Amino acid sequence: MTQLNFLLIFSFGLAMVTFTLENTAPTTIRFLPGVSTTLPLAVVLLVVGGIGATAAWIYAVWSGVVRKVERIQEQSDLEAREVRIRELEDDVQRYRATVDAQLGLLPAAGGSSGSPIAQGELVSD
Repeated sequence: MTQLNFLLIFSFGLAMVTFTLENTAPTTIRFLPGVSTTLPLAVVLLVVGGIGATAAWIYAVWSGVVRKVERIQEQSDLEAREVRIRELEDDVQRYRATVDAQLGLLPAAGGSSGSPIAQGELVSD
């Protein structure tokens, strides 16, 4: 992959040098009314290309910063959810323990031989 990158950079550089040598005609550039300058066409195109590349780089950096901030926010949200889940699981365990303790206090149904249902008697209205 490094060799491929080197080949691409070398080819691009060689093309830029060839382009610069072939396009030396002076070009007038007007910035504002009354403000103008004359430069070779190659220099103008290289400067404009450099400005475009810088703008693309700034956009890429800004996009990376935004993604990182979003990732940090998502991570903190995920941690908050995990804490809430642990709290809810603890609540469920406490409720289960309370219910189990209350069930232990209830009289056992069907366990005594003195109850009419256990002896086979029907309850009628």
